[in-house]
Amino acid sequence: MTDPWQRLESWFPEITKETWTKLHAYAEIMREWNPKVNLISRKNIEEFEVRHLAHCLTVTTFLKLMNRTTVLDVGTGGGLPGIPMAICYPQANFTLIDSIGKKIAVVSDITERLGLRNVKVIRGRVEELPTKRTYDFVTGRAVTAIPKFHEWVRKKLNKGQRNSIPNGILYWKGGDWKDELEGTRLQPNRIWNAGEILPQAGYEEKYILHFKA
Repeated sequence: MTDPWQRLESWFPEITKETWTKLHAYAEIMREWNPKVNLISRKNIEEFEVRHLAHCLTVTTFLKLMNRTTVLDVGTGGGLPGIPMAICYPQANFTLIDSIGKKIAVVSDITERLGLRNVKVIRGRVEELPTKRTYDFVTGRAVTAIPKFHEWVRKKLNKGQRNSIPNGILYWKGGDWKDELEGTRLQPNRIWNAGEILPQAGYEEKYILHFKA
């Protein structure tokens, strides 16, 4: 099976045809923008579907979101994982934030062209957001060390559970995450191994970690 989209559809059979159409469009716009603004490594943009998009979509295998659930994607870069999640969860509301103006300009363009009405885009740092504004989930993909990320966002979370998992942080991480937590009190509530969800995709040491609010 050489077509990357066929591989993705085999891994995520519950994703609808309409959703795949938007994910295709997202990939096309990423390829259009990446030579101008370095959103992901230029050496693997041709493998975008398997090396980046699939990793983000693994969340759909265990996360079910209710209407008006709020999600903050910190350090969104080229919109990962925020834009794929917003496409897959149109019933939820997403805020995508990054401190780099060029990247936020691209993300704004992508969301407008895809017609994602459930997405708000902000240039800035999460520490600068209004203290009263909180979210059900905060996401991040290899933004910084886990303890630092937790410190940035822990006060931005609503406690509770009305979705498939408790409110909290969902953090995409490669490599040995345990080293980062050594000497801290932080422990993930749940761990999903992307290598188990995506067989033969080279994701054996990539994870999604969940920390309860």
